[in-house]
Amino acid sequence: MKILDHKVAVVTGAGRGIGRGHCLHLAKAGAAVIVNDIDGDQAKRVVKDIVAAGGRAALSTANIASREGAKELIDASFKQFGRLDVLVNNAGNLRDRSFLKMTDEEFDAVWLVHVKGSFWCAQAAATAMRHQGQGGAIINTTSGAHFGSFGQSNYAAAKGALASMTYTWALELARYGIRVNAIGPTGTTRMSDTYRDAAGNEVALPFIDPELNGPLVAWLASDRAAAVSGQIFGCGGERIAHQVQPHYGKTLIRTEGWDVEAIDRLLLPQLRAEFGALGMLAKPYPFHDGVAAPSQTVAAHAEEVGGA
Repeated sequence: MKILDHKVAVVTGAGRGIGRGHCLHLAKAGAAVIVNDIDGDQAKRVVKDIVAAGGRAALSTANIASREGAKELIDASFKQFGRLDVLVNNAGNLRDRSFLKMTDEEFDAVWLVHVKGSFWCAQAAATAMRHQGQGGAIINTTSGAHFGSFGQSNYAAAKGALASMTYTWALELARYGIRVNAIGPTGTTRMSDTYRDAAGNEVALPFIDPELNGPLVAWLASDRAAAVSGQIFGCGGERIAHQVQPHYGKTLIRTEGWDVEAIDRLLLPQLRAEFGALGMLAKPYPFHDGVAAPSQTVAAHAEEVGGA
């Protein structure tokens, strides 16, 4: 017996790359899969590949960038296969632009799909799972980009929001037997070509098969992962990395409270060593010497030259 026999899974943004890999591995593990993508031709190809391999799959072109589209998608699971056990929120888009140049439209376009689309799909799916009464699994897609990613204020914010929603939904939905986890997948896709380092330079990333994230998704979707909820994993290629939940680090206590002078005297000596790497692809913490406006940097350089 396969670990997902008799289960039905919905995958958004499933026509290519990482989403396609999720569908193939879910089907291989025994699940019937709703392959959702606004690119119907690509989604049809995934459905055909699954059916050709002996699996079960159906197409949905519902646009999850609206509450109506999300409901249509979840309804399709029941119309096609009579139930819903797994939702994989994978759909995403990019509108990269440096912070000072980013427009409202570019920010909203990314927020709408990643955050609100995932929210709408998960709410509709969890409502259906609760009514069904047999639990279920929701798997969100976050990214190391929410650690900081040059030119991606919108995307980084969206992925940070998804991480926070994962923790919150896991707490709220446990009473219904619904587990909520997330992955930060790695893979060579059209989206990965946009990555920049902390200085804004293009980064030549090695090829990683985007379908290699699928086995972890299939396992997280199964009852074998009954003890796993509220967790985020970096995956892809040869790795599975547990992402530590945000928490307070080294803490300074001053019984009489803090004033500016005490902060100035104690904060940097005590906490500077705690400042770690910044950004998804960054070198170690780059700001030990301070963050200065260009005019201040020029003035400091002139002072150094004059002093020499």
